[in-house]
Amino acid sequence: MVTGPRRITILGSTGSIGDSTIDLIERDAAAYDVVALTANSNWAKLAEQARRLKPAIVAVADPGAYADLKAALAGTGVKVVAGAEGVCEAADAASDWVMAAIVGAAGLKPTLTAVARGTVIALANKECLVSAGSVFTDAVTRHKATLLPVDSEHNAIFQVFDFDQKEKVRKVILTASGGPFRTWSTAEMREATPKQAVAHPKWSMGAKISVDSATMMNKGLEVIEAHHLFGLPSEGIDIVVHPQSVIHSMVEYCDGSVLAQLGTPDMRTPIAFALGWPKRLNAPATRLNLADIASLTFEQPDDVRFPALRLARRALQAGGSAPTILNAANEVAVARFLAGEVGFLDIAAIVEHTLDRVAAQSLNSLDDVMAIDGEARRVAKAASKLSAAAE
Repeated sequence: MVTGPRRITILGSTGSIGDSTIDLIERDAAAYDVVALTANSNWAKLAEQARRLKPAIVAVADPGAYADLKAALAGTGVKVVAGAEGVCEAADAASDWVMAAIVGAAGLKPTLTAVARGTVIALANKECLVSAGSVFTDAVTRHKATLLPVDSEHNAIFQVFDFDQKEKVRKVILTASGGPFRTWSTAEMREATPKQAVAHPKWSMGAKISVDSATMMNKGLEVIEAHHLFGLPSEGIDIVVHPQSVIHSMVEYCDGSVLAQLGTPDMRTPIAFALGWPKRLNAPATRLNLADIASLTFEQPDDVRFPALRLARRALQAGGSAPTILNAANEVAVARFLAGEVGFLDIAAIVEHTLDRVAAQSLNSLDDVMAIDGEARRVAKAASKLSAAAE
């Protein structure tokens, strides 16, 4: 049992999830002791956070930002480290609760480092479960860590999932906003720009996650996550498009009951749930008023216009390293799209090409994950160059 202020680590403190976590912590600062913060390359924002929160250690993944960060925190007593190993050192600092919010496969090793301490992990990084799957969940079990999902959909399911009667669950239903291109034709999406793709109609998120929402790959990744979190097969995980983003997900039971978690689209709600667990905290999210909203609508997802949904199901059913390949290829393709090097529709095409070319195999360790991740990235990068040349 934790006594005194809860010791907090935030992996990825300068992103949108990190910002929201810090916002909640600073509303009741006496209840928390921030131990460690990490960022990718935004040393100036990290330094500003560190001066306010006074952690014992901060880490920046980009070694080129080390000197600037070190200078900015001179005289504060905060330990400054850099590089991938530095981020893992920060993740290993003694804390009671870790927000794992590093975007992409880069978050895997530091999150596993925190898991090895047997602490509470608030998981906002999809790739830990998508890329590493059973390697990650086995580590959670082995080290007796506690895993709390922060994604709004999985957090919603977690809140209404009866773990004591898991056999009575018929299926879970993930809701999707549909993203900015929900009503766009394939021809219109072919001309979509990065600026249009990151303009999410409901949620405030980082660029990569926003593009995943636009392609609906985020929902495909969430199907894989739900499989690992709740032990359900692909056919036990449905998706429904719900543009209002009020119902965050649902659980259907054998007696016909469907339990849902509702709320306004504000990530501080699921973060507050994880931060306070097993108790609940006050959170500043706008309160839900169903009368003002007036109507909630639902649609079937379209895996013809959004082939990422089909590709994610294919990877889950193939098993082994197929989801690792899917995720790595998607990260490469999204980065190339945001850089203006390939078109929006090329994202799914590059992912499918990579799944076709890289053979799936069993995963038994983190080394296996990183090896297949690297191979998939090489194939995806080559495919993206071909796509760029064809533009």
